[in-house]
Amino acid sequence: MSQFRFGTVGSPVSTPKKPGGSVGAVQQIHTLGLSALELGWVQSVRVSEDTCRQIQATAAQLDVAISVHAPYFINLNADDEEWPKSRQRLMDAAYYGFLAGATDIVFHPGSYFNHPPHEVREKAIQRLAGCVSELEANNIHVILRPETMGKSAMLGSLEDTLIMSQQVEHVQPCLDFAHLHARAGDGSMNSRQEWLQVLKDYQNALGAESLQKLHIHLSGIEYGAKGEKNHLPLRESDFALRELFLALKEMNCSGRILCESPVLEEDALYMKQVWEEL
Repeated sequence: MSQFRFGTVGSPVSTPKKPGGSVGAVQQIHTLGLSALELGWVQSVRVSEDTCRQIQATAAQLDVAISVHAPYFINLNADDEEWPKSRQRLMDAAYYGFLAGATDIVFHPGSYFNHPPHEVREKAIQRLAGCVSELEANNIHVILRPETMGKSAMLGSLEDTLIMSQQVEHVQPCLDFAHLHARAGDGSMNSRQEWLQVLKDYQNALGAESLQKLHIHLSGIEYGAKGEKNHLPLRESDFALRELFLALKEMNCSGRILCESPVLEEDALYMKQVWEEL
């Protein structure tokens, strides 16, 4: 039976001031009837080990699945001078995330900088492999999830994320379906048939069991010929949510669906409701 946990990327808007912070966000997720939270550490990782332990304990008690969105300023294709800083941001997100009970660390993989995708992927795979082996050596067991990106100039096509995941252990995609829709730039990637093909490609690349632990980002999205412009509330966009959910049901998928729309918990609850209706 296909089963998803629904939640938000970042603290729900309605999180009370006290206790506030990520612990308050975990509690609010539970209060809302949701069951997943992605900690939005998108500017930097500024959190104490003690706070991480509190997040972990609260999430375990309330059965809220934790993941982390690492800082935006990570680029697997950074130049040799910039790469150590990029790498440190990813490693910090993994270290503190693992302490906070996160199983998955989502990150934006970077930019092509006008180089051919296959060249950039080679560099990215080498660097990712180095990160993973250091994390494993330090007993930090997380899945690193390069996200599918909404602009065609960005490293992060479906193919990019699948190849990285095939080549490096403990790496799996974060499927942002709104980004895949926007990346096409022409209104395509928005039908049940197209989503079925994405899920079949995913299954062929990573095995049938991979569809049981999907990590999905969702929102409405505004886009142009070059891809993503910004995130929108689901019902103010052309994103065909039911079409996607029908494809996920047909392929018997499970995992987490995390909302990134400007109306975070409102759309997360709407997604959960649509899923349950289907």
